[in-house]
Amino acid sequence: MPAAPVSPVEAPDFARETIRRAKFPMLATVDETGQPRLRPVSPVRVDGFTIYVANLRRYGKTRELAANSRCELCYLDEHHDQVRITGNAEVLTDAGTLQSIWEANPLLRKYLGTPDNPELIIYRIVPSRVRFMREWALDYIEVPLA
Repeated sequence: MPAAPVSPVEAPDFARETIRRAKFPMLATVDETGQPRLRPVSPVRVDGFTIYVANLRRYGKTRELAANSRCELCYLDEHHDQVRITGNAEVLTDAGTLQSIWEANPLLRKYLGTPDNPELIIYRIVPSRVRFMREWALDYIEVPLA
C-alpha cells in the first residue's frame, strides 16, 4: 500500500528526516569532457539543507568542482524516499567552521592528522533547489529553502 501523500507544508520535515536516515548521499558532478560523474560521499556536517563534504585534493571531484561548481546530492533512504539538493560547491575557508567540523569528526582526525593537512578540502554545498519524493510517488515536491 502506498504511503500517504506529502503536502508541501510537510515536505521540509520529511526531507530533513530522509537526510538523517540516509546519511550517505551520492554527489553528481561533470568532468572536463562533459561526462557526468557520480560517487557516494560522507557529509561531515548538515545544516538544514546546506551540506558539508570532506574531500582530498587528489580526488577527481576536486578538478570537476573547480571547473564547474554546480552539483547535485541525492539521498535515498531505506524506505526509498529521496531528497535531491541542487546547488553550488564552495570551498570552506572560515577557520571557526573548519575547526568545529574537525573537532566533531574523529575520522578526519584519525586519517588526516591535523586540520591544516594540505590534502583536506571541505566543500559547503549551498542549495539552490531542494526536492523531496516519497517512494513511488512519481512526482517531486519542491521544498522551500527558507
